[in-house]
Amino acid sequence: MIHNFNAGPSILPKEVFEEASRAIVDFNNTGLSILEIGHRTPLFENVLNEAVSLIKDLMQLDSNKEVLFLHGGASTQFFQLPMNFLSKEKKASYLDCGVWGTKAIKEAKNFGLVEVVASSEDKNYTYIPTGFEVPIDSSYFHYTTNNTIEGTQMQWIPETSVPLVADMSSDILSREMDFNRFSFIYAGAQKNIGAAGVNLVVADKEFLKQGNENLPSMMDYRVHVANGSMLNTPPVFAIYVCMLTLRWLKKNGGIKAIEEINSKKAELLYSTLEQIPLFQLPVNKADRSFMNAVFTMENPTLEKEFVALCKKEGMVGVEGHRNVGGFRVSLYNALPLSSVEAITDLINAFANKYAS
Repeated sequence: MIHNFNAGPSILPKEVFEEASRAIVDFNNTGLSILEIGHRTPLFENVLNEAVSLIKDLMQLDSNKEVLFLHGGASTQFFQLPMNFLSKEKKASYLDCGVWGTKAIKEAKNFGLVEVVASSEDKNYTYIPTGFEVPIDSSYFHYTTNNTIEGTQMQWIPETSVPLVADMSSDILSREMDFNRFSFIYAGAQKNIGAAGVNLVVADKEFLKQGNENLPSMMDYRVHVANGSMLNTPPVFAIYVCMLTLRWLKKNGGIKAIEEINSKKAELLYSTLEQIPLFQLPVNKADRSFMNAVFTMENPTLEKEFVALCKKEGMVGVEGHRNVGGFRVSLYNALPLSSVEAITDLINAFANKYAS
C-alpha cells in the first residue's frame, strides 16, 4: 500500500480519481471525453456552475463574494494581485513568514510600494510574528495562511480595517474560519481542492471596484468576473477534478467534519514525535501547521536510512523541502488517518531500534 505524504501535487480522494478516469473515456454517458467537450456548452457550464456553488456553500460565502477559477497557480497571483491593486501612489502591506510570502513580496514591489510589517526570517521562519500593526493607508494586507515549506500556520485572522488578502493554497477548506472577513483569497488547487493547473479566487465585489484601470484583459479580475471564468478556454479537466473533490468534501460533512479528522492526524503525528528524542520539531509549538508537519533528526547521519525505510514501506513524499532539509509529512484533507497511524508506527519502530 502506498501512503502519499507529498506536499503537492498531493493526495486526492480515490473516488475522485475513479470518477475522473471514467470521464476521460466517457463523460456522463455522452460518448465524449471530458478532455474534448466544448467549454461553452451546457456540459461544461454545469460543471463550472456546480464547482462555484460548492465553494460558496462550503465556505458559507455571502452574496458580496465572487468566485473564479483561473489559469495557473498561486504564483500567478503573486503578480496579478498587485498589478490590479498597486501603483506608484499605492502601498500594500505584507507579512513575511516563508518562501511563498517572500516571493509574493518580490513580485509586488514591481508594481508599487510594499511595507513588510513583520518577518520571522530571524529564526529561519520557525514561528509566526505577533504584535505587528498594519498601516491604515495600505491598499491591502497580504499574508500566507499556511507555509508549506517551513511548516507554520496562522491560527488566527489579523484584526485590521485594511482589506485582508490571503494565500490559502495549502490549507484552504481544511478548517473552519470566517472566509467573509477576507477581501481576496487565492489558492492553487493542487493541495486540497483538485489537480494542478487551476487557481481558485474568492473576491469581494467592493474590493474589486478599487482595481486599477487599463489592465490587460487576461490580468483584470473584473473582466474574468464579467465572463464567468471563461474569458478564454478554461482548464476544463482541472476544474472538473475540483468539482469532484468539492463534492467529496461536502458528502463527507464539509469543512467542520474534515477539520476534526485533520486535527486527529496532526495531534497523533506531533505527539508521537514529541515523545522521541531522536526527532526534533523546529517550529514553535503554537504555530505548527496541521497540513505540513516539519521535523528533523538529532543525528543527521540516520536521515538517509529513515528515508529509505519510508520508501521501502510505501511512504512517499517524506523528504523535507530542499530549502529546509529534514522531513515533511503533509496531512491534506484526502489523507486518511490510517496513513498517519502507519507512519507513526514506523517512527516508533525506527526510534526503538536506535534507542540509547
